[in-house]
Amino acid sequence: MDNDIERTLFHEQTILRRLDELAAEITAEYEGRDLTVIAVLNGSLFFMADLLRRIQLPLSLDCLSVSSYHGGTESSGTVTFDQTSLPDVNGRHVLILDDILDTGRTLHAICRRLNAEGNPASIRICVLLKKNKVRDEEMEADYSGFEIGDEFVVGYGLDYQERYRNLPYIGVLKREVFANS
Repeated sequence: MDNDIERTLFHEQTILRRLDELAAEITAEYEGRDLTVIAVLNGSLFFMADLLRRIQLPLSLDCLSVSSYHGGTESSGTVTFDQTSLPDVNGRHVLILDDILDTGRTLHAICRRLNAEGNPASIRICVLLKKNKVRDEEMEADYSGFEIGDEFVVGYGLDYQERYRNLPYIGVLKREVFANS
């Protein structure tokens, strides 16, 4: 898998140091509040596990299986929710964890649906990566680990066709790996 990586953007230790900082910010922000964390599967699993172990607050955790890439390198434009019901967020402060903020479509759809069906006290977004680009949906993250260019990245939970998630770092995938897909 390492041979498919053009270059490494963030090594594991750099990621973990940044998660320490994010966890401290989130802990301070939500002190004394009922926090529900909703992780977007599958990409946020590594991020979620490492970040939540660092947050020193009682919280509840749920997951949503939502996708817009459907195996490619570009968003399909269609956001698919793989479950029919949402977590109970009535009156709770919600922190959505996702691996990457790219087009904004997925996170926009999640926020819209949670607000329409759930009556949360607040919704904030935390992403590991935020692409520096114009988004298809107006969406910003309240917390972000790193800002990157508009490149296709894998590792630390991020995938291409379900591969590369288990790399301990984040790297740019060589174009020839996905160019003929």
